[in-house]
Amino acid sequence: MLAFTKMQSLGNDFILVDGIRLPFELDKGQIRYIADRHLGIGCDQVLVAELTDSNADFAMRVFNADGTEAEQCGNGARCFARFLHEEGLSDKRRLSVALRRHAINLEVEDDWQVVVEMGEPIFDPSEIPFESDHQTAAYELEVSNEVYEVHVVSMGNPHAVVLVNDIDSVDVDSLGAAIGRHARFPQGANVGFVSLNTRNKLRLRVWERGVGETLACGSGACAAVVSCHRVGEVDDQVLVELPGGVLDVRWPGQGSVFLKGSAITVFRGEINLALV
Repeated sequence: MLAFTKMQSLGNDFILVDGIRLPFELDKGQIRYIADRHLGIGCDQVLVAELTDSNADFAMRVFNADGTEAEQCGNGARCFARFLHEEGLSDKRRLSVALRRHAINLEVEDDWQVVVEMGEPIFDPSEIPFESDHQTAAYELEVSNEVYEVHVVSMGNPHAVVLVNDIDSVDVDSLGAAIGRHARFPQGANVGFVSLNTRNKLRLRVWERGVGETLACGSGACAAVVSCHRVGEVDDQVLVELPGGVLDVRWPGQGSVFLKGSAITVFRGEINLALV
């Protein structure tokens, strides 16, 4: 039996498991089973806490609902901080956590508000990765005989950001999948659709690789604010309204992006993976 904790932030939900006290490996079939909302527990991502050889306090592995491993998860990182505290694995208010490509810093505030220092955004197409022979603020991308202006950035994972006038009318699952699986994104991308409200507030819907549209996406909120800031549309601190709630994102135009929001424990349990 595998012990787990179900957590969520703005409806972006996770299954967290302790791979520190008892190290283990999950295969793709087991992850898909855990994430299945009908046959398993149900979640957007599975997060595994592990020890690390780096200078970080812990490592966090992120698995999408389809079993693929992701590089980053901003909302999941906040839940991860609370999980470490509630499991007695740490009592530190400031934590460093190693991901696949880099490390992030977490700060636990009162009432389980958690601030994530997400690191610096990456715009170099070769590092995102995105196929382009030059770097610019926005790129033209042809999808189903339509040309879209797409802002491309990595927040530790690749993101495409599209500004739209009517966010409610966007077919996020269809268009998001078409952009996110475009050949110019060799590793795929998360796709955010943004509607600007004011200079310190925007609306966002996100299609996530390996999941589909989610109620919230922390790294997607950061990518949206960074992309809009680069073209002068928003200020340094922005409230990002997603279907599941509001995130607070800060970026002054250089350096690290800071993401603040809630982390909520839903329930704990055990699952029998021998059934897979």
